[in-house]
Amino acid sequence: MTAQPTRARPAGNWISPPSAHAPEPAIAGGLPVPAEDGGAIAVFQAQQLAARRRRVPVRLLSLVVVVLVPVALAAVYYFVIAADQYVAEFRFALRTVEPGRAEVGGLLQGSVAPSPVGVDSYAVVQYLGSRDVIDELGKTLDLREMFSRPEADWVARLQLPISIEELVRYWKTQVDAFYDITNGTIVVRARAFTAEDALQLAQAVLAAAERLVNDLSARARHDTLSNSEKEVRRAERRLKATLARLREFRDREGIIDPRKTADATQALAGRIRDEIVRADTELSTVKHYMRADAPSVRMLDARIQSLQAQLHSVESEVTDTEKSRSEVLSRVIGSYERLESERSFAEKAYQHALEALDRARMNADRQQVYVAGFVQPSLPEEALYPRRLRNVGIALFLCCAVWLIGAFIVQTVREHL
Repeated sequence: MTAQPTRARPAGNWISPPSAHAPEPAIAGGLPVPAEDGGAIAVFQAQQLAARRRRVPVRLLSLVVVVLVPVALAAVYYFVIAADQYVAEFRFALRTVEPGRAEVGGLLQGSVAPSPVGVDSYAVVQYLGSRDVIDELGKTLDLREMFSRPEADWVARLQLPISIEELVRYWKTQVDAFYDITNGTIVVRARAFTAEDALQLAQAVLAAAERLVNDLSARARHDTLSNSEKEVRRAERRLKATLARLREFRDREGIIDPRKTADATQALAGRIRDEIVRADTELSTVKHYMRADAPSVRMLDARIQSLQAQLHSVESEVTDTEKSRSEVLSRVIGSYERLESERSFAEKAYQHALEALDRARMNADRQQVYVAGFVQPSLPEEALYPRRLRNVGIALFLCCAVWLIGAFIVQTVREHL
């Protein structure tokens, strides 16, 4: 067999892949490398080093753009441009004359129903972050002018003109109110660009909260007493109507109390009948030894006739009808007793309604909610905002985190290409 001539690889083509018939480099196996393969590897390593050197400036540039520039801008803003903001803080609590008591069953089960004071406290906190408090304070304070003073920087300043919805959003960033359920207190912090504005704003917010609590208490008291007052008025009208019917009955019958009148009439009639019986007995006795025309006999006859006429007059005082006295009095007494029972029932109902109103008034007084302020607003001496070092540190941390995450993603993509 004739030997095939070995083809020489062109000069400068060390990076191109070898042909299928060319032998593989023995680098992976740790074998000696021929001179021509060693030159190709050196060229490859040099190219890799050059590419790595080109990537270093890109990383430095990304570090500057993503980390150093934003942090420098944040530092310039917070330490040079940002205006001071003063905070006036006050604390108060809602109290009642009679403190509420938690239910024993709720305590054993681990859940306690919210007390009226707690509900009112949450209502006050919600009110201090709503548009209503802005409208209320707008009657005495110019909030737009207060939050757009020249002392404020252009980022924190309220940009005018502004709608009421945007003012509400800005208000929530300047006034912070929350309810501490552990001790039942409401904490309010008001921020402004001057110490005087912060104090004035805090005092106005406290006054608005007190007015709200007073309105809530007055409304609850009115709702509690309204039903009792309605019952009292209804019972009073019923009693007046019953007394009016009783008065009409007395005027119509001419009798104040038919029962007493009947008793007095019966007693008088009984006495007259007794007198008639005695006069008849005396007349019978006298007729045994006197003539009929004797003066004594005539005098006794006249007395008996007079007593009978008097008895008839007493019996006809109430009515002139042909019915007997007992039938007439029974009808009058029946009507009177019916009206009297209605009057007695109306009086008792009116008395019970008055007692219920007194109890409701006492309960409303015990449940009256009032503001108990124990930390009053005071003039701040040092600006608490902005917190420059903390904000710059947060910016540095976020920028470094973004840069590291981006670098890790880029490196992972390059390794898989």
